[in-house]
Amino acid sequence: MHHRPFTAATTAALLAGAMACISTPAQAALKVGDAAPAVHGTGALAGEIFDFDLAAALAQGPVVIYFFPKAFTRGCTIEAKAFADATPHFATRNATVVGISHDDIETLQRFSTEACHDQFAVVSDPDARTIKAYDAASLMPGVASRISYVIAPNGQIAFVHKGSDPLRHVEATWEAVQELAADKP
Repeated sequence: MHHRPFTAATTAALLAGAMACISTPAQAALKVGDAAPAVHGTGALAGEIFDFDLAAALAQGPVVIYFFPKAFTRGCTIEAKAFADATPHFATRNATVVGISHDDIETLQRFSTEACHDQFAVVSDPDARTIKAYDAASLMPGVASRISYVIAPNGQIAFVHKGSDPLRHVEATWEAVQELAADKP
């Protein structure tokens, strides 16, 4: 059986099409100004299990919720470490960082220590209720999309970022938190 190799033009066209699918962010259902859906779930911080409640976190200041596909995968570990490194900066603006995924709580207990370096909480959403409410479901079952929200203390969505670059989520949400703090009277 003889196979024709792809030409450079065919390879470039296929690569461009694939990259367009990966890098073109879909529109999030939640928009800036929308009321943030309630979040209640079992979380882990520094390996300890606790009940996370968005309303209680908002009483302290803005909340950065970032959805990630799967704990201990390369991109998610990079993103968790970057958020861990940035958590002290977010704290200067009274902002809480929390990650949410489909992973079970036992996995997230380890992830909260090993990847998040005990700096911020991660919440398990095995039934994808929160993931669906925030339009963070991916096309692959059991995996969330990479999307981040900054929620103002009044419970409104202040910023939305969706994209495949895990480091950009940290940068973009930090910029949004700073703008939110600057807009505060």
